[in-house]
Amino acid sequence: MPFTHDDPRVEAFGRRVESAFSGEGSGHDWWHVWRVWRLARRIAAAEGADLLLVELAALGHDVEDHKLGRPEGTLAAWLAGAGVDAATAEAVVAIARRVSFKGAGVPDAMPTLEGRVVQDADRLDAIGAIGIARAFAYGGARGRLLYDPAESPEHHASFEAYRKTNSSSLMHFYEKLFLLKDRLHTPTARALAEERHAFMEAFVARFLDEWEGRS
Repeated sequence: MPFTHDDPRVEAFGRRVESAFSGEGSGHDWWHVWRVWRLARRIAAAEGADLLLVELAALGHDVEDHKLGRPEGTLAAWLAGAGVDAATAEAVVAIARRVSFKGAGVPDAMPTLEGRVVQDADRLDAIGAIGIARAFAYGGARGRLLYDPAESPEHHASFEAYRKTNSSSLMHFYEKLFLLKDRLHTPTARALAEERHAFMEAFVARFLDEWEGRS
């Protein structure tokens, strides 16, 4: 069933994103976008953020993500095509370009509440049970090893270094996923993250036990 919404701008934009992302196989598919949108709405309501801006930014947060290869300007064009005014579109683009994790050593700079809400929602979808599934889906799509015992986590000091990494899927937990709980902005997201983070820790401990034949 196509994406629906009471606001025709949000519906038109959501359907454009749904069409482009359906069937994507690296864990950045339409259902990832949909889950982030749902989480962002929940966090926005609790934190008092502007809902229209949050919804559009959540739906568009991956449109120009570096991992997916779409050119700069795509997001603005899709928003304009959905009837979103220029000022709102500019604010959405500013949020979307800051959402992605860019390395353990790269500071997060998200100046607006709406941006913090969307970034928190995206990061919540990167941890917990779904986060585990997405990590291995992405690793498989990029031809990465499950695990290499000779590896050590790298504290990437720049976005360029983070982009070039080709570490195993399990190392991704140490280089990103385990760090996200403490880099969330809002009290609502931090509360939601506790159980998801603990589930991930238990999974990795079990993975290593089985790898070493202890379980």
